[in-house]
Amino acid sequence: MLRKLLIVAVLALVSACSSGGGGELPAGPDLMTKAAEAMKGVKSAGFSITTEGKTNVPVKKADGRLTAAGDADGTITIDLMGLQEISFAVVGDTVHFKGPTGGFQKMTRQQLAQFYDPSVILNPTKGIAQLLASATDPKVEALEGGAYRVATTFPGQVLVQIIPGLSQGVNGKVWIDQATSRLTKASLPVQEGTVTVSFSDYDAPVTITPPAAG
Repeated sequence: MLRKLLIVAVLALVSACSSGGGGELPAGPDLMTKAAEAMKGVKSAGFSITTEGKTNVPVKKADGRLTAAGDADGTITIDLMGLQEISFAVVGDTVHFKGPTGGFQKMTRQQLAQFYDPSVILNPTKGIAQLLASATDPKVEALEGGAYRVATTFPGQVLVQIIPGLSQGVNGKVWIDQATSRLTKASLPVQEGTVTVSFSDYDAPVTITPPAAG
């Protein structure tokens, strides 16, 4: 009798795990559409970009905060004849930036865009929302830590607006939060490396101000 009870318990556990991991997963296209709409409503977010291995992406690392209005601040490590870490604050059409030495200097947002403009990330027509909407053949693989892991293909013409250097289509994975349908992470294999983009602190109060002179 005890043996039968143990077998029933094991089968029930396996059934529950199988149901939670695959049987109730949403359809990929529906989830990506919902995620794209959810990202259009984001007011602010924290972001992180990292690269591993050999990639042709000039941005090697970036961390900062963004607002839907297009303002942003943080740090970017760019490979321009060697790695250079740059602190930045984008306020309106003015970009304040400084390297490892010296004080802050100014450039226009258009000049910054030649290298990397992080404010594009939350732009509903160019940023993450557009990237999710343009994804093709999305397949929901699993539910991991409260987020759906989705394998999909992203077109290069949309990717390059968010991450300069990614001009070719990429077969990547994204994690979509189960509760909010917002993007939490994207993993993009490129050449002999990987670009990972992560998001946090959605809609937290953020005020971007110009840095003090000097």
